[in-house]
Amino acid sequence: MKKTLQLSFVTMVLSVLFLLSACADENVSESGGGGEGSSEGGGGAITLYSPETPDLTNELAQKYEELHGDRVNVHYAGTNVLVNQMMAEKGNPQADIWYGGGGILPFESAVEKDIVTQYIPPAAEDWEVVEDGIKLKHEDGYYVGVEMFVLGFSYNTELVSEEEAPKNWEDLLDPKWEGKIQFPNPAASGTSTLMVLSYMMEHGEEEGWEYFQKLTDQANSIPDSGSAPTKAVAMGEAHIGVGFDFMAYEHQNNGETVDFIVPEKTPILVNPITLIKDGPNPEGGKDFMEFMLSEEAQEILASWAHIPINSNVESTTPLSVDSIKDNAVDLDIDWVNENYDRIRNEWQNKIN
Repeated sequence: MKKTLQLSFVTMVLSVLFLLSACADENVSESGGGGEGSSEGGGGAITLYSPETPDLTNELAQKYEELHGDRVNVHYAGTNVLVNQMMAEKGNPQADIWYGGGGILPFESAVEKDIVTQYIPPAAEDWEVVEDGIKLKHEDGYYVGVEMFVLGFSYNTELVSEEEAPKNWEDLLDPKWEGKIQFPNPAASGTSTLMVLSYMMEHGEEEGWEYFQKLTDQANSIPDSGSAPTKAVAMGEAHIGVGFDFMAYEHQNNGETVDFIVPEKTPILVNPITLIKDGPNPEGGKDFMEFMLSEEAQEILASWAHIPINSNVESTTPLSVDSIKDNAVDLDIDWVNENYDRIRNEWQNKIN
């Protein structure tokens, strides 16, 4: 009888220890393995919202985890979807940081919507707000650029020679390109809205609408996706496509017959990162923002054909910060913000 009681007591103790161990394992799993209290990292799990290529953002997250130990949970969706989600979560944010969106325009709007907050990493504190016509960071510290995007022309090198490829926006109206051009729909694509606003800032709205009606007549398709024209060029469905530089170089790196032209004057934007207002892990978010300007992160961006903003990291494409700065159009960001939605809506009624 005494032995039976002893065995029962031992069994009970072991059962309690097993349950405590299971609960501990469950808590670690929910925090991502590097959460608060982890011996490897100090900031806890970080949640990142991004519309950028999932493979790219996952590679960045893995590198951060390798260096800092804290888990990075990546949530991917389109820019507009993410902005709407952040608006819906206002007051109870679920994410800490937001990276990427085809340039600064969505981030400028997010400042007005009061869904992001101020933080500039130490590496960018001494940057000018605008340099060589390119806005590098928000004047009040609401976002900072981590790479540069150039709006220009991709072309299929089997169908178009470098010599005959268009060199400026007016060249796209040459009769030889009729039925051979694609550009994104400005009513759906922020990439193309930027093209329209930039042209109208320089030439006025009346001349701008005339230009884009002619450009529409030249096009064989106007897809909603910002990357679709470059893909069409790679497939031989278009000779010329309007898009960002990295889109063309990604296809080129995959062995496809695509190259890129930087127009004589064109929008050049930083692609930013920002801290979400009242996010659950602001210190982790700040650490990740600092990481994005580090050589380790910038080398990953460069490997994806993005133009690194860190001068210690070499671009893997023919383009660099120094080589493109003379091509930058001096954008009036206030005018762009004021007219962004109106121009997108008017496109539907004015262009056919």
